[in-house]
Amino acid sequence: MAYGAAAGLGKRCAAAVTGAQWAKGVTLALALSVAAPAAVAAEPLRLVALGDSLTQGYGLAQGEGLVPQLQAWLRDAGHDVEVINAGVSGDTTAGGLSRLDWTLAEPVDAMLVILGGNDLLRGIDPAASRANLDAILERLADEGLPAMLVGLPAPGNYGPEFRDAFAAMYPELAEAHGAALYPDLLQPMSEKAEAGLSFSDMMLEDNIHPNTEGVAVIVEALGPEVSAFLRGIDAGEGS
Repeated sequence: MAYGAAAGLGKRCAAAVTGAQWAKGVTLALALSVAAPAAVAAEPLRLVALGDSLTQGYGLAQGEGLVPQLQAWLRDAGHDVEVINAGVSGDTTAGGLSRLDWTLAEPVDAMLVILGGNDLLRGIDPAASRANLDAILERLADEGLPAMLVGLPAPGNYGPEFRDAFAAMYPELAEAHGAALYPDLLQPMSEKAEAGLSFSDMMLEDNIHPNTEGVAVIVEALGPEVSAFLRGIDAGEGS
């Protein structure tokens, strides 16, 4: 074989070997990428707050209501959580129940049920409020969703029977459904009232809804309980 022909053959052979090695390397890389896909960042836990104007943030600037302040508190405490505002001003327990389907149409990992304030304001029979909350908690249990029931203080202006029935429904329903319980959303205000002190500095002018500072005080009390609730979910506990 002539030298030129031999040299050309040698180059073609070398190119063939190099191409084969390259193809082998690409195949190996593809195989590894299939066998070990890149880790996907975990989605934050979606905690829905189902409530009324106290949840919605009535009368407050964006970012100052219960939901954004609670989310900030929980994130500062180390929780990877998104708190979803499902508060509707004026809503009763019946209203919360009626919109449960579309509330659950979006991804939900857990729920705070913060209803009953407007039932109180309207003097709705506590038996009706109890039935609505019972249905909400029953649905969440059926869906396998952990729930925390957040109560409110029962006033005495409708009489002792109303007060006692309203006060009893939150702990009794929470126990019946295995839900977490936070007995009084307005605990800081209730404590001041019980001590004979004014809490007007924590309220808007209507004396019904908390102001920004009032919400902050509420969250300082509520936050640790919700944090413990979320830790229970992380540990596989909950309803």
